[in-house]
Amino acid sequence: MQRQELIPHLFRTEFRKITAVLSKLMGIEHIETAEDIASDTFLSAVESWPYQGIPPNPTAWLYSVAKNKARNHIVRNHIFDNKVAPQITQSAEENQGIEIDLSDKNISDSQLQMLFAICHPSIAIEAQIGLALRILCGFGIDEIANAFLSNKETINKRLFRAKEKLRTEKVAIEFPAEAEIQQRLAAVLRTLYLLFNEGYYSETQDTVLRNDLCLEAMRLTYLLIENESTNLPEVKALLSLMCFHASRFEARKNANGEIVLYQDQDESLWNKELIEKGAYYLHEASQGTQLSKYHLEASIAYWHTIKADTPQKWESILQLYNKLLVIEYSPIAALNRTFALSKVYGKTKAIVEAEKLKLVVNPYYFTLLGELYKEIDRAKAKENFQAAYNLAKTVADKHVIWKQIEGL
Repeated sequence: MQRQELIPHLFRTEFRKITAVLSKLMGIEHIETAEDIASDTFLSAVESWPYQGIPPNPTAWLYSVAKNKARNHIVRNHIFDNKVAPQITQSAEENQGIEIDLSDKNISDSQLQMLFAICHPSIAIEAQIGLALRILCGFGIDEIANAFLSNKETINKRLFRAKEKLRTEKVAIEFPAEAEIQQRLAAVLRTLYLLFNEGYYSETQDTVLRNDLCLEAMRLTYLLIENESTNLPEVKALLSLMCFHASRFEARKNANGEIVLYQDQDESLWNKELIEKGAYYLHEASQGTQLSKYHLEASIAYWHTIKADTPQKWESILQLYNKLLVIEYSPIAALNRTFALSKVYGKTKAIVEAEKLKLVVNPYYFTLLGELYKEIDRAKAKENFQAAYNLAKTVADKHVIWKQIEGL
């Protein structure tokens, strides 16, 4: 890998690790300092590697520089709080006495502990996702703004307020007590679920960014599985769901960035390895007695990896949606249910159920109605597709809907 490619790659993979470890060492109130030290470490690489050459072990070089910069900062600024003070010697070589553990285990533990910290209930969900992208995924502010279809100023303000909240709440970077794990884990899983969705359903046209968002959500979920205290059925169900969805990532949009509807997707583009992993984790998730929304959504996603339209497939999907709406109702799940209903009981019955939802600000609501009305009332179908077209946010979505109108 060339230097111009290596440093950005290492920034994405190592910035988050250095930041998490240093934040844990210095405390939640010094997150910005941890980020600054991590950034300065990469600046040193940018400045020295072109002249001195890429070191034999670039990652070890970065860790060594980060450790030295952190020790110097701690000693220079006299951060003698309860976490750091006991580790500082009184000798002339006091800065060498500060233990900064960048072992694989401590990096993994620090990232998980940071994940629980930023998913604290005092922080708004959008800020939780933003902090996860910045601190745990190594995303730049520009990338986060692009992912949220926002601007740098808004994202910077959101992250600043979230960090201030963590400080004022004195949130500790640590694993919750055993009795709290289940309660706190729910917020963590929700954040990872929404982070994945931010990539999978994102309106941004940056395919690489969307893919990265999904992969980072999957990586963080896998960290939970690797930890004994969080290796729980609902975590495995969430990873299963992510695997099934990610398996169809390449088939969901064509070369022009336009959405390819499920029935029109090229099955050869589906990632069979991810489908197998999804099936494995769904099987693993079946242990225990708890049924979560992730179990049900993963099961629905599993049936969508079978392309053939069979009565068993759509009857199973319909029953799963029925259970999902009981556990956690959402208008989108109810809307998706009506499509399965149309496959089992016909379009006329599905139209009645769909129109009860009255999701009049949602373009997908009108797209579905347009699809259901196609063979029943073409005028109504066109009317609904036109409403969907007017509400669609992206050029690509408008183009897909317009093709449906022309097809009538």
